[in-house]
Amino acid sequence: MSIISAMMKFMKPSPTSRHTLAFPAILAASLLLLPGCGAAPGESALPPSEAAAGSSPTGDGDEAKEARAPVPRLVLTHSAGVSVLDAKTLETVAEVPLEGFNRLSQAGDGRHVLISSGDAFRVFDSGVWTERHGDHGHSYAGLPQLTDRAFDASGAGHVVTHAKRTALFSDGTGKVEIFDPATLSDALKTGLPATTAYTAPEAHHGVAITLEGGQLLVTLGNDEGRSGLALLDAPAGENQERAELLRNEECPGVHGEAVAAGATVVVGCEDGMLVYRDGAFTKVASPDAYGRMGNQAGSPASPVILGDYKVDRDASLERPTRISLVDTATGTLQLVDLGASYSFRSLGRGPAGEALVLGTDGALHTIDPVSGVETGSVPVVPAWEEPEIWQDPRPTLFVQGSTAYVTEPAGSKIHAVDLTSGRVVKSGELRHVPNELTGVTG
Repeated sequence: MSIISAMMKFMKPSPTSRHTLAFPAILAASLLLLPGCGAAPGESALPPSEAAAGSSPTGDGDEAKEARAPVPRLVLTHSAGVSVLDAKTLETVAEVPLEGFNRLSQAGDGRHVLISSGDAFRVFDSGVWTERHGDHGHSYAGLPQLTDRAFDASGAGHVVTHAKRTALFSDGTGKVEIFDPATLSDALKTGLPATTAYTAPEAHHGVAITLEGGQLLVTLGNDEGRSGLALLDAPAGENQERAELLRNEECPGVHGEAVAAGATVVVGCEDGMLVYRDGAFTKVASPDAYGRMGNQAGSPASPVILGDYKVDRDASLERPTRISLVDTATGTLQLVDLGASYSFRSLGRGPAGEALVLGTDGALHTIDPVSGVETGSVPVVPAWEEPEIWQDPRPTLFVQGSTAYVTEPAGSKIHAVDLTSGRVVKSGELRHVPNELTGVTG
């Protein structure tokens, strides 16, 4: 059978799908993208011009094949679009064209990725998933595709999944949309999942985190600045109104979020870290008047939050060498000097809660989060310098399970580090210079 014949066979629509194919679009021998159909009433869809370029609503069609086990994949952006890799072999599975600078966030279901493209959170289907049947599951692997489903947004910003809910924050309006990621796959066949919504009093660059029982943590701020967090009750009534239960405005420049053991939530401040735990806020202060911890990485295996640490308020780009370790159980902070700088894409956590930092010396540093002692260092990429423009590519760390993935933009490569053995176990060549990186478990 020829390649074209094989592709035509894959274009056969699923008997259970409500969508039909408009026309085929062969973008590369390794990728087949399915053009989208019109939006159902009440759903959000992309413009027809973009749908015609190869996007499609998600559907579990004939192209998916059953696998022996879940098939993890990596998703990365570059100047021409999105690449999908097999997480085990690091081989390219698909190339999807998409213009502009695009940010990636996990949707929370182990299958989909949300692409923040300014005016929308666009739904990207990685093509791998597992269906649970009692005490076992059936895993499938198919073709990745950029769907024509999108959550409308003005200044699409942070995406946070916590307490089995995913919250989307639109910086341009302050609107928060929340959905159950477990319903995403089925909902995408006809539209979007059901959402609850909340709009902050003033628009700002913010973040929202859902809690057990439907409560919501949301940042406080406006276009002039940000000051802290508010705790809102679960939505009530037809208008889904939320009552404010608690607030703390002792967190200037609030930015980022992370979750530690015990469902403890933190956000970074310009003078420390704000911690929410068991219905109360506490502040862990920096030792410096300006000691910003705006980027954090948490782990359910540890009460300690890993953060960056910057002390120059006026710097256009500060390249710090110290990282922060905040113990949310004791309210204590320690600073650790790595001897090398790092960037906001350098922070991660290992399966046992170990702190991981990708330094500009090219090494992946492992730090005991309790003692602050560096327990290992693995050379991964050549030495590098953080670029002046934050959107520009730089080596990026992403951790999935017991594997740390590190991109190497200078060589268009990606490397897999086994965190158990502490060595690079696989390297792969990329077709483009990588920028953002995330993954799905399948």
